[in-house]
Amino acid sequence: MKEWVGSAAICINENNEILMVRGIDTEKWAIPSGGIEEGETPEQCCVREVKEETGYPVKIIEELFVKEITIKGFDVKTHYFMVKKIGESEGIKDPDKTIEASRWISSSELMKIYHLYPEDLELLLSIINKGSFPNLDNRY
Repeated sequence: MKEWVGSAAICINENNEILMVRGIDTEKWAIPSGGIEEGETPEQCCVREVKEETGYPVKIIEELFVKEITIKGFDVKTHYFMVKKIGESEGIKDPDKTIEASRWISSSELMKIYHLYPEDLELLLSIINKGSFPNLDNRY
Protein backbone atom coordinates (compact mmCIF):
# COMPACT_ATOMS: atom_id res chain seq x y z
CA MET A 1 0.00 0.00 0.00
CA LYS A 2 1.16 3.53 -0.75
CA GLU A 3 2.07 5.80 2.16
CA TRP A 4 1.52 9.50 2.78
CA VAL A 5 3.15 11.28 5.73
CA GLY A 6 2.28 14.81 6.76
CA SER A 7 1.72 17.29 9.54
CA ALA A 8 -1.30 19.20 10.83
CA ALA A 9 -1.50 22.30 13.03
CA ILE A 10 -3.95 23.16 15.78
CA CYS A 11 -3.71 26.91 16.38
CA ILE A 12 -5.95 28.70 18.90
CA ASN A 13 -6.06 32.50 19.09
CA GLU A 14 -6.64 34.84 22.05
CA ASN A 15 -10.42 34.65 21.40
CA ASN A 16 -10.36 30.85 21.77
CA GLU A 17 -11.01 30.35 18.04
CA ILE A 18 -9.29 27.72 15.90
CA LEU A 19 -7.50 28.48 12.63
CA MET A 20 -9.02 26.51 9.75
CA VAL A 21 -8.79 26.39 5.97
CA ARG A 22 -11.19 25.56 3.15
CA GLY A 23 -10.11 24.15 -0.18
CA ILE A 24 -11.21 25.25 -3.63
CA ASP A 25 -14.55 23.78 -4.82
CA THR A 26 -15.57 22.46 -1.40
CA GLU A 27 -17.59 23.58 1.61
CA LYS A 28 -15.49 21.43 3.97
CA TRP A 29 -13.07 22.97 6.46
CA ALA A 30 -9.96 21.46 8.08
CA ILE A 31 -7.00 22.50 10.17
CA PRO A 32 -3.94 23.51 8.09
CA SER A 33 -2.00 20.43 7.00
CA GLY A 34 0.10 18.96 4.24
CA GLY A 35 2.71 16.47 3.17
CA ILE A 36 6.27 16.34 4.44
CA GLU A 37 8.77 17.22 1.73
CA GLU A 38 12.12 15.49 1.26
CA GLY A 39 14.64 16.51 3.92
CA GLU A 40 11.95 18.13 6.07
CA THR A 41 11.06 17.22 9.67
CA PRO A 42 7.40 16.93 10.70
CA GLU A 43 7.86 20.17 12.69
CA GLN A 44 9.29 22.06 9.70
CA CYS A 45 6.44 20.77 7.51
CA CYS A 46 3.85 21.94 10.02
CA VAL A 47 5.27 25.49 10.23
CA ARG A 48 5.60 25.72 6.42
CA GLU A 49 2.09 24.44 5.72
CA VAL A 50 0.45 26.92 8.14
CA LYS A 51 2.41 29.78 6.54
CA GLU A 52 1.47 28.68 3.00
CA GLU A 53 -2.19 27.95 3.71
CA THR A 54 -3.02 30.83 6.08
CA GLY A 55 -0.17 33.35 5.87
CA TYR A 56 0.46 33.10 9.63
CA PRO A 57 3.95 32.50 11.00
CA VAL A 58 3.74 29.98 13.86
CA LYS A 59 5.97 28.17 16.30
CA ILE A 60 5.53 24.61 17.57
CA ILE A 61 4.38 24.31 21.17
CA GLU A 62 4.22 20.52 21.32
CA GLU A 63 3.55 17.39 19.29
CA LEU A 64 0.17 15.99 20.34
CA PHE A 65 -0.04 12.61 18.61
CA VAL A 66 0.25 10.84 15.27
CA LYS A 67 -2.99 9.85 13.54
CA GLU A 68 -2.76 6.75 11.38
CA ILE A 69 -5.65 5.92 9.05
CA THR A 70 -6.23 4.56 5.56
CA ILE A 71 -7.74 6.92 2.98
CA LYS A 72 -8.42 5.82 -0.61
CA GLY A 73 -5.79 3.10 -0.58
CA PHE A 74 -3.12 5.18 1.18
CA ASP A 75 -1.64 4.54 4.61
CA VAL A 76 -1.89 8.08 6.01
CA LYS A 77 0.25 9.13 8.95
CA THR A 78 -0.31 12.70 10.17
CA HIS A 79 1.71 14.36 12.95
CA TYR A 80 -0.56 16.72 14.93
CA PHE A 81 1.06 19.74 16.56
CA MET A 82 -0.19 22.47 18.86
CA VAL A 83 1.17 25.73 17.43
CA LYS A 84 1.08 29.39 18.40
CA LYS A 85 0.86 32.28 15.94
CA ILE A 86 3.84 34.63 16.27
CA GLY A 87 2.77 37.34 13.82
CA GLU A 88 -0.04 38.50 11.56
CA SER A 89 -1.15 36.80 8.36
CA GLU A 90 0.50 37.82 5.10
CA GLY A 91 -2.28 36.11 3.13
CA ILE A 92 -2.59 32.68 1.56
CA LYS A 93 0.46 31.71 -0.49
CA ASP A 94 -0.38 28.10 -1.27
CA PRO A 95 1.94 26.84 -4.05
CA ASP A 96 -0.46 23.95 -4.76
CA LYS A 97 -3.34 26.43 -5.30
CA THR A 98 -5.73 24.22 -3.32
CA ILE A 99 -6.69 26.60 -0.48
CA GLU A 100 -9.43 29.14 -1.10
CA ALA A 101 -10.01 30.55 2.39
CA SER A 102 -8.64 30.57 5.91
CA ARG A 103 -10.29 31.97 9.02
CA TRP A 104 -10.69 31.72 12.77
CA ILE A 105 -13.66 29.57 13.79
CA SER A 106 -15.38 29.58 17.21
CA SER A 107 -16.55 26.45 19.03
CA SER A 108 -20.20 27.22 18.20
CA GLU A 109 -19.33 27.61 14.49
CA LEU A 110 -17.28 24.40 14.63
CA MET A 111 -20.53 22.51 15.26
CA LYS A 112 -22.21 24.02 12.17
CA ILE A 113 -19.56 23.78 9.44
CA TYR A 114 -18.78 20.81 7.20
CA HIS A 115 -15.55 19.03 8.15
CA LEU A 116 -13.10 17.43 5.74
CA TYR A 117 -11.96 15.18 8.62
CA PRO A 118 -15.04 14.69 10.85
CA GLU A 119 -13.04 12.38 13.11
CA ASP A 120 -11.12 15.48 14.32
CA LEU A 121 -14.21 17.39 15.50
CA GLU A 122 -14.32 15.96 19.03
CA LEU A 123 -10.61 16.70 19.53
CA LEU A 124 -10.92 20.29 18.26
CA LEU A 125 -13.97 20.99 20.42
CA SER A 126 -12.33 19.57 23.53
CA ILE A 127 -9.23 21.73 23.00
CA ILE A 128 -11.29 24.90 22.49
CA ASN A 129 -13.79 24.21 25.28
CA LYS A 130 -11.38 22.99 27.94
CA GLY A 131 -8.16 24.60 26.81
CA SER A 132 -6.65 21.16 27.35
CA PHE A 133 -6.28 17.89 25.52
CA PRO A 134 -8.48 14.82 25.89
CA ASN A 135 -7.07 11.36 26.44
CA LEU A 136 -5.84 10.45 22.95
CA ASP A 137 -4.60 6.94 23.78
CA ASN A 138 -7.45 4.96 22.24
CA ARG A 139 -8.55 7.43 19.60
CA TYR A 140 -7.20 5.99 16.33
